[in-house]
Amino acid sequence: MTAGPAPDRTDDLPLGAVVTGAAPPLPGFDIHAGRAVTLEPLGMAHAADLWRVAQGADRSFTYLRYGPFATEEAFAAHVAGLSGIGRQPFFAVIPRASGTAAGWASFCDIAPDDAAIEIGSIWFSPVLQRTRAATEAIFLMMNHAYALGYHRVVWRCNALNAASIRAASRFGFTHEGTWRCDGIVKGRRRDTAWFSLLAPEWPAQRDRFKAWLDDDNFDENGVARKPL
Repeated sequence: MTAGPAPDRTDDLPLGAVVTGAAPPLPGFDIHAGRAVTLEPLGMAHAADLWRVAQGADRSFTYLRYGPFATEEAFAAHVAGLSGIGRQPFFAVIPRASGTAAGWASFCDIAPDDAAIEIGSIWFSPVLQRTRAATEAIFLMMNHAYALGYHRVVWRCNALNAASIRAASRFGFTHEGTWRCDGIVKGRRRDTAWFSLLAPEWPAQRDRFKAWLDDDNFDENGVARKPL
C-alpha cells in the first residue's frame, strides 16, 4: 500500500501571542486637561492665536509637509483643513500659563484592528517647545491611547530631524529603524525614522512622566529640577 501525503501541519510553526477582545475604538474629539496644558479639538477659534505664535517661526515647519505660511488667510485655511479630518483628530495645545493655543498635535495612521496608533503631524511653536506644557501634551495623548486599548503607539519623523529624535528617546520610545527614501517632502527626499512604545512598556514610562510632571519637580520659575 502506498502511503498518502503527509498532513500539512502548522502547529509546529512559531506564532505570535494570541490576542483576545474587541479592537480599540477610534479616539474621539475630547478635551484632555493636565496640570500645565489643555488639549482641545482644533478649530477655527484657535487660528488667530496660532497665527500669532507662528510669526518668526519658519524653522518650526522645516520637517513638516506643510508650512510656513505667507498669509494669515492661508494659515487659517490650513487650520480649517486639519480640523475637518474626521479620522485624524487634531488638538490645539493650550498652555495653562497663557490660556491660548501655541501648537497642535494629532492621532494619525490609526489602525484599530491592529491596535496601533501614531502621535504625529505635531507642530509646536517656539513658545511651546521645550516646556512642561509640551511634554504633558504628549503624555496626555499617549496615556489616552493606551487607555483606549491600543497596544502600539508610534512616533516617526524625518531622519534628519534631530530634535524629534531626541524627543522620541526622551519620551521612552524605542528606535525600530529607518525607511530609506520613503517620501518626498517639499521637493526633497526624506528618510523616515520609526519609533514605538508598546503597552507592556507603558506603566514604567507613565510613572516616569508623572514624577517629572509633579509640581514638586519644578522650582519657582517653572524650571524642572530633574530631567525626564
